[in-house]
Parts: sequence; C-alpha cells; structure tokens
Amino acid sequence: MILKKATVLIVDDDPDVLTAVKLLLKPEAREIITEKNPENLNWLLQRNEVDLILLDMNFNSAINTGNEGLYWLRKVKEWKPDVCVIMITAYGDIDLAVRSLKEGANDFVVKPWHNEKLINTIKDLLDKKEGGTKTTKTPVKSTAGDTSILGESDVMQDIFYKVNKIAPTDANILILGENGTGKDLMAKAIHERSLRADKPFIKVDVGALTDTLFESELFGHKKGAFTDAREDRMGRFEEAQGGTLFLDEIGNISLQQQAKLLTILQNRQVTRLGTNKPVDVDIRLICATNVALSELANENKFRKDLIYRINTVEINMPPLRRRNEDIVILARHFAKLYSSKYLKPSMDFDTAAINKLKSYNFPGNVRELQYTIERAVIMADDNTLRPDDLIFSILETSTESVVDADNIPLSALEKNAILRVIEKHNGNITRAAKELGLTRTALYRRLSKYDI
Repeated sequence: MILKKATVLIVDDDPDVLTAVKLLLKPEAREIITEKNPENLNWLLQRNEVDLILLDMNFNSAINTGNEGLYWLRKVKEWKPDVCVIMITAYGDIDLAVRSLKEGANDFVVKPWHNEKLINTIKDLLDKKEGGTKTTKTPVKSTAGDTSILGESDVMQDIFYKVNKIAPTDANILILGENGTGKDLMAKAIHERSLRADKPFIKVDVGALTDTLFESELFGHKKGAFTDAREDRMGRFEEAQGGTLFLDEIGNISLQQQAKLLTILQNRQVTRLGTNKPVDVDIRLICATNVALSELANENKFRKDLIYRINTVEINMPPLRRRNEDIVILARHFAKLYSSKYLKPSMDFDTAAINKLKSYNFPGNVRELQYTIERAVIMADDNTLRPDDLIFSILETSTESVVDADNIPLSALEKNAILRVIEKHNGNITRAAKELGLTRTALYRRLSKYDI
C-alpha cells in the first residue's frame, strides 16, 4: 500500500508531537488521526480502517506499568493483528523499544527524529505490508581492519538494530563490555553509520593518561605551557571537530580528570593549556569501559553527573560465551581473512575442530578467538584446520593452569612455552630457538614431536 492511500493513527500524550507529526504527514497520507489518550485506541480502531499506528512508549495514564507502550502494543495486536505499529521513544528507552520488536512492533523511531527518515520508514513498512515481506535486521559491519562485527545470535541482532537507530543521531553513547568483546570496533561502526561519517574519528585511551597528559592530549597546549611544550598542539577534541571522539577505558580516569571532562562536555568548549581563549567544539562523544555500570556508579570512583552526560544511550557488548552460535561464523571469517593475509589456500574446519571451538569458554572473547585462528592458519600444514591446530591462549588459561599445575604433564608445559615464544617472535624460528636456549634443529624436532 502506498502512503497516499493510507490512514495513519498517531497516539501520544504530548500535543506538540501530535501537531508536528500531523503537519508532516498531512500532505503524504490519505487521512491522519491523532489521539492523546491510549485508552481510546480500541474505540478508534473499531471505527476506522487504520493502516499504521505511531504509538508512544510512555504515557501518563492509569496503567502506570512504567512501560505503557508495551501494554498498548499488546492490546493493539490483540484487537487488530495486521496493523503496522511504529513505536515512538526517547533515547533512554531504546532497550525497551528493541524489546517492543519482539512483542510485535514493526519498527521504532527515536525522538527527535529526522522528518525524511520517518516518512521513508512509514513508506517502507506499508510497501512491505502490501508485498508480504518481513522486515529484517541489518548486521553492523565496521571497515576497521580485520575484525568486522558479525553475528546471527539474538543478542547481537538486538544490538545491530539498536545501533542502526541511534547511529544517525548525536546521542552520546557508552559502550560496556569485557575486554575483547569489540567495544572499539562498535564505536567505529557507529561513527561510520552516523551523519558525521565523513568527518574524523579520533580514539583516545584515556585510562592510560596522567593528569598532565590528560589535559594536553584532550585539550591541547600552547608552546611553552610546560616543560617540553616546544610547539603549539591541537588537542583531540579539536582534532575530532565535526566528527566523533571515542574515549576508551573511561572508567579508569581519576575524579580530577572527570571534573575537567564534565566541564568541557557541559560548555562544549576547550581551552588549551597555556591560554585563556576557549575554542568551541562540535563532536559526537562515544565512551567505552570494561567496568560494570553498577561499579561505575560508585560516587567514590566516578561522578554520577558525568555518567548521565556520557550515557544518553548504553550498549552492552556481550561476552562470546553468551553468543555461542556466533563462534563458528567468526572463526570462519578469521580463517578466510588470515588465509588471504598469509597467502595460504582457503581454509575450513573439520567437525572435531568446530566442536572444540563450541565447547571452549573464550575468557578472552572475540580477541582470543581471532588470535587463536590466526595462529592456527599460520601453523597449519593443509587447508583443513583440526583440533590440534587450535591452541588457546595460555594468557587466558593461566589462572586455571596454576590451580591444576600438579596435574599438567611436563610435555604440555613445554609445548605451551614453545608456542608462546614462537608467537612472541611472529614465527621467526631462529629468534625463538635462541630465546629457548635451543638450536634450530632441536626446536624443529620439538615442533615435530608436538605436532605444532
């Protein structure tokens, strides 16, 4: 169905929203119906042939469930299962809006929306309804090097959908997750899907900066501002002008650094060290940390007012053990990648190797999987990767190894030591043998002995 022939019902208790959407859609649709009270929904649906509903997520109504939008969505689907429903939500309710998709909503839009995009979303849904096709979720892929964000698991599909919605906005985003889950890649992917994609993407590991370096790195300095300041230097905020500033390891900065960062974010101005002249900055801020939000909210460690400032929208990157169905997809991606990089024939895994991958917990997450597959491709003798080719990192298993040290065979310890040293020297046998105190011939004998 084309929008020109459609009847659209808008349900929102904000009269300004009703007026704005009605004015926007009036030239596009056959009929626009507006309603402030969701309790009149059933009456309206009985008396009108409604093709699409724009339904707010939150109402000041008698229901008082905290998620009235989901309640009324279920009612609409009960009364009229075939009607298209688009949820209207604010930044803070995006997780709830993603949940609404599982409850039967067709899509959601985030306030404030782009008018053209809202119209296109409505048109696409009506066209798909007419053609009988289903809406699919688009995976997020980053062009950042060799670690695209891939996944078919439900948890990743929800994240992909969420990112597709929030990326075009200027909302500040906080990415949470364990080390190795891909927080930096997600930040890059959000930038690439934003309206700032043609502007700079600047990353800073703020957790590694001292107080002096923090100010110089982020805000810049004038020549002579401190010892070794031999020339004027632009800070990262200015470098990211018009684009995205990604502050990694935000959970590790001191309270003093937090106060300075909060001032900059509130004023949207930076002042270089050694000057009194503020410079206006226009950036989209993305932060990341491996610190749990509950721990981050401890006032003795992190300012709550700064959390609210950086956390307009929150994305939780799941550990690999929570997305087990993605392990083989990622493993095959890395095998293809490194086969090409190291000029080897295309490689795949036998059944036993796949079972080994699926049964491992991956404490190092996607990063550990990536390095495991890279090492396997380098050392493999043919184009089939087998269980013996998959040597998981001793860095991640060291804690377990210490606990069971009395039961580990000497041969296993020697094999792991050889693997670590070879990896350290990027496969250079001469250097590895020298560090191990072996001749090249002796090292080759051990490589053969342990089938490395």
